[in-house]
Amino acid sequence: MLTEIVENIENVGPFFAIVWTVTIACTLLRPQKYINSLMLMFALLVTMIFVSGFLPADAGEWFLMICFLLVMLALFLVPAFLVINGVQMIRREGFSAAHALSLLLGIFVGVGELAVIVYVLNLSEFIRIGDMDRGAMFVAFTVFYFSFLVLSFVVYSVFMQILPHRMDFNYVIIHGAGLAGGEKLTKLLTARVDKAVEIYEKCKEKPFLIPSGGQGGDEKVSEAQAMKDYLLTCGIPEEHILLEDGSATTRENLINSKAIIDAREGRKKTALVSSNYHVYRCLRIAKSIGLKCTGIGSKVAFYYWPSALIREFIAVFLTKSFLIWSLIGYLLFISPLLYGMMR
Repeated sequence: MLTEIVENIENVGPFFAIVWTVTIACTLLRPQKYINSLMLMFALLVTMIFVSGFLPADAGEWFLMICFLLVMLALFLVPAFLVINGVQMIRREGFSAAHALSLLLGIFVGVGELAVIVYVLNLSEFIRIGDMDRGAMFVAFTVFYFSFLVLSFVVYSVFMQILPHRMDFNYVIIHGAGLAGGEKLTKLLTARVDKAVEIYEKCKEKPFLIPSGGQGGDEKVSEAQAMKDYLLTCGIPEEHILLEDGSATTRENLINSKAIIDAREGRKKTALVSSNYHVYRCLRIAKSIGLKCTGIGSKVAFYYWPSALIREFIAVFLTKSFLIWSLIGYLLFISPLLYGMMR
């Protein structure tokens, strides 16, 4: 047994270490790159294989089989979870297209998985049975491909939040959100500001906080001003608060905040704080405008998180570069099916 463990470390260990080192390094250096999420999924696969090598032969095989079964179980529980979450979201937040995303995606994934079952039951006769089976298989392949994209996005979003950050920032941008009653912070926005205060307190040299957000048509004060008022009650000195109250979108939050930072002298290591589901898209936008920063997420209510993350994925997916590469990947993914149908 000891010999097998040594061989596992010698054979798989270096590859395991390299994969995780590259994944973590890329996540820290270029967190806005979606390829990191695929690297993370590959690193998790390598980890399962590496861990199985420390077990006796039979136990290792069982370990891999259990991992596979757990993944499959999770896969088939996903649509049920999404539907339940969607119903809960609508009950708590009211009906809207955004709040119904979780429910609709659950139905979509559920239909796709049923199509897979249909395919498996008719595997030997699939190509000959007719167009209905071909259509079912296309649905199945499509659901699995885009479900994998969503899954990797979700896993990567969580992974970014658990990575430690050195708290030596000079500036902390706080992304705004809607105000309750037009003047008070919502729970969502309060969590963001509290996270910024936490970062402020952990930094030895106190950073400047930049509450960012303009005044909406139904708001009595700007989001930035409301955040500033809250920060003052938390004991943050006014001279350490730089107001950005002219933005209406996430991109404008970052552009205007960058302008404030660029106009000042000295070291400019920057963190941006938003809800954990929103950080990845913020980092992509920050990269596009030339803002170097670290993304740090605040917690949100669990029932709210799935629908919010789905909205973020759709927003990222619809960007030009992501859309092009994901469609190329999709064509490559279904190419074996196309080949089989043309034979």
